[in-house]
Amino acid sequence: MRTFIYGNYSYSYELIKQDRKSLALTVKPDMGILLKCPHEIEEERIEKFLKRKWSWMNKQIMFFEKVERKKYQPEYISGESFFYLGRQYKLVVKRSTNDSVKLLRGILYVETTQSVKDGMSNKKMIDRWFKNKCEDIFQERFAEVQKRFDYQKMPILKVRNMSKRWGSCLSKEQIVLNPKLIHTPKDCIDYVIVHELCHVKHKDHSKKFWTLLEEKYPKWEKIKEKLEYNFGNL
Repeated sequence: MRTFIYGNYSYSYELIKQDRKSLALTVKPDMGILLKCPHEIEEERIEKFLKRKWSWMNKQIMFFEKVERKKYQPEYISGESFFYLGRQYKLVVKRSTNDSVKLLRGILYVETTQSVKDGMSNKKMIDRWFKNKCEDIFQERFAEVQKRFDYQKMPILKVRNMSKRWGSCLSKEQIVLNPKLIHTPKDCIDYVIVHELCHVKHKDHSKKFWTLLEEKYPKWEKIKEKLEYNFGNL
């Protein structure tokens, strides 16, 4: 991460060096700033480029700030929708003699012994359902993805809430995934797992790290952009 200062404004941005000739600036929906540039580039060129793009960048940030303030908070009642593995499912809550959550023909059904408008109760059941899915799907994808690596000892996988990251490599013995990944497509989950497994060998985002990532997950950039554009950059 770097900091760009322009007048009274100060912005943090992520710098990624790639095999490219031009510079590309992106402001993501979560207001994260990403700058892609060639491996061999002068600092002066980066500074001039950011100053030239400052007005556009500031407008994008202000736009996403307004969107963020208007972001809808779910009430967990019929008619709302939730993402699961990249697909959006309509929520239908029905009164029943048993409590259950299930997917059926593009609908997320919640059967409850409480009032159908009891959002707190519905939320608890839906959260529990997603938590169980996290455990199953993440372990399934982890078992598949680790076949790409030849580590003598594979780290264990944990799930933990994180406010700013999709995943983290805590050590060579453990990597962590954000449970919110369950809302994203499987290729996004795979990308995050590959990314963190690459950190087992290379702790920082060095050139060797990006080379390994490209080897283990070709065209990872498209998946990363899909993840961040549709689901944000935590």
